[in-house]
Amino acid sequence: MKRNAHRILITLSFLLCFSALYAQPSGVSTLDSLDLKYLNWYNLSAQSDKIEGAAVNKAYAELLSGKTPRKKIVVAVIDGGVDIKHPDLKGKIWTNPREIAGNGLDDDNNGYADDIHGWNFIGNNLGENLLYENMEYVRIYKSMKDEFGEIKNPEKVAAADRDRYKLFDRCRAKYDEELKNKSEMNKSLENFAAYYKSKEDYLKRFLRKDKITEEDIKAIKSKSKNVNEAKKVLLDLYKKGFTYSDLTGMRKRNSDFLNYYLNLDYDPRKLVGDNPDDITDVDYGNADVKGPRSFHGTFVSGIIAANRSNGIGTDGIADNVEIMVLRVVPDGDERDKDVALAIRYAVDNGANIINMSFGKYFSVYHRFMEDAIRYAEDHNVLMIHSAGNESDNLDLIDHYPSAAIGEGRFAKNWITVGATTAKADKNFCGVFTNYGINSVDLFAPGVNIISLFPENAYKMGDGTSYSGPVVTGVAALVWSYYPDLSAQQLKEILVSSATSYPKLKVNIPDTSSKKKTKTAFSELSKTGGVVNAYNAIKLAGETTGK
Repeated sequence: MKRNAHRILITLSFLLCFSALYAQPSGVSTLDSLDLKYLNWYNLSAQSDKIEGAAVNKAYAELLSGKTPRKKIVVAVIDGGVDIKHPDLKGKIWTNPREIAGNGLDDDNNGYADDIHGWNFIGNNLGENLLYENMEYVRIYKSMKDEFGEIKNPEKVAAADRDRYKLFDRCRAKYDEELKNKSEMNKSLENFAAYYKSKEDYLKRFLRKDKITEEDIKAIKSKSKNVNEAKKVLLDLYKKGFTYSDLTGMRKRNSDFLNYYLNLDYDPRKLVGDNPDDITDVDYGNADVKGPRSFHGTFVSGIIAANRSNGIGTDGIADNVEIMVLRVVPDGDERDKDVALAIRYAVDNGANIINMSFGKYFSVYHRFMEDAIRYAEDHNVLMIHSAGNESDNLDLIDHYPSAAIGEGRFAKNWITVGATTAKADKNFCGVFTNYGINSVDLFAPGVNIISLFPENAYKMGDGTSYSGPVVTGVAALVWSYYPDLSAQQLKEILVSSATSYPKLKVNIPDTSSKKKTKTAFSELSKTGGVVNAYNAIKLAGETTGK
């Protein structure tokens, strides 16, 4: 039993390192419940505040004071949904001026009835919404399993089908690996839950209490070997930061993988009712832009646009901005078709910037995305994408969506963003952030970010999902004062004005190893810099002569 207990504790220690990935999201009703030293730090600057933020407050105070923005910037947030009624987003949600709310008609003839604040591409016309989805590699594996499932040797595949077979084989290997890992994880979590409960129940009986606290356990005085062993186990867990809600969240997340993400028999798309392989099949979705999973998109929107002058909550980056909500991201992998149609919707309905805080490593219909990205490029729309949170070098692997738009071309209106912390030291890069000197354009604050959570709440989180919106907010701020800039010019201003750190050595992002390897921060992105609103505003003025 001791050997099993030791193995279980090692497993739990590993899991606790990544508890944020497993824990179920929850917000707090007041900011006082969070660590307020991180409140709005992404708006601060190294020069004024000794914090490596995006110098937003400095730009407002020193460059924009007394000036009036010239244009309202519409930002399309392509995500899992947004709580548009959050009080800190009041007045910041885009409203379709040509649509009449609630009449069930497509008043503006854009193909979407009652699309007052955007559109939900993962729902149906009955108002039902998709929540869970398979991973993309599972969908690919399922779709080709009957054709290639019995083949192990690629030489037995017709030459014309070998590229498809290679994709299938990669997805099969990924599926087998993840299914094995999650099945083993499920067993470990079950064992640990039983082990933890046995120790807790033992101390409850010893103390003759139905509920016990950490203080109760610390106060135990006993010569019993069993009592002291149970006491040590539980106190060691608490010292590691364990809570029972962590365990519950871990078990739920792992079950979601087995029941939904990896389940070959699960077909959620029946609810939507479209053909996800047909980009011309567009008659689906609904106007519910919040949906059942809006925590991520609400957080993103708060970074970009939370009201700076209402005296409550957090301060977003851009004042003169509206959020257009496009729901495409389920709990699982998004579909290329949904994202492509959302991009086209954003372009056709007046969005200036598109924020995309999602991604995946397989894409069967990237051509849908390539066409949509070119469409946005042709219509002067800036696209900002989060690099991802797997601590991967994106120069060495495929990651979708990306700026690649076929025939060796890369979109000139696309920015990819990694995540940094508040202090320029060896841990400046988020340990999780993807990077790449050829694939990532710049970095932005993305660790210990406080923003909005549905139902009037707030939350702190980490991720390139949140560094991307920092760049989006800065882009919207600049463009609102300098609307004559093209999307390509704006991109060049943002990357050229980034704060550089030519002498800074940092740990290469890595969540899998305790041993850290250092490199120059300048080697982790094209610019080697962090977005800087103050510098960008100055450069915009110089560029336009205004």
